[in-house]
Amino acid sequence: MIRVVLADDHALLRSAFRVLVESEPDMEVVGEASDGVEAVRLVRDERADVVLMDIRMPGTDGIAATELITKDPALDHVRVVILTTFEADEYVVQSLRAGASGFLGKGAEPGELLNAIRVAAGGEALLSPAATKGLIGRFLAQGEPGSPVTGGDTEQLAALTSREREVLALVAGGLSNDEIAERLDVSPLTVKTHVNRAMAKLHARDRAQLVVIAYESGLVRPGS
Repeated sequence: MIRVVLADDHALLRSAFRVLVESEPDMEVVGEASDGVEAVRLVRDERADVVLMDIRMPGTDGIAATELITKDPALDHVRVVILTTFEADEYVVQSLRAGASGFLGKGAEPGELLNAIRVAAGGEALLSPAATKGLIGRFLAQGEPGSPVTGGDTEQLAALTSREREVLALVAGGLSNDEIAERLDVSPLTVKTHVNRAMAKLHARDRAQLVVIAYESGLVRPGS
């Protein structure tokens, strides 16, 4: 059972999400929060697996709350999905830097939202190729020089093999394991092994963090 926390300052929206989530046999809502502090408390108290997190909330916003969750070793298994009204929003990238596993527009179809929860719970990233190459690349390129790399640092790229670097670049391009396997003429299992090794070496929580590292390290550049 996937345990979900809903964090949004609009009660009506939370109610709609609750009805949708609880209509599924493999997931349940274990708490609702109207601000970031309450969201973090619920995640800890209710042993949540996934948080649907709004960015703009009073007091502690979704970005700060995401970082509090992802930096806590006791909550290492928790995945945060950012809910946003505007997908072309620099706050989305700040959230990814804070450790979010991806983002979803609030106008998404019900099936997309449910799939997002399952994908996040499975440790995958909710990043489309278009979002990866466009939004993420553009805003990371505008980041302050010397800004820290989420989940690692540029020197750690030296620990990767040439094939792991190649796979990392393709992950940053938004390709799935199957697509990478076809591109490199290897099996999807081999790709998964390379991805997992890269995550371990770079101390990345998931594929979303690998994307951030690839851009911030300069391995992949916007428009490439």
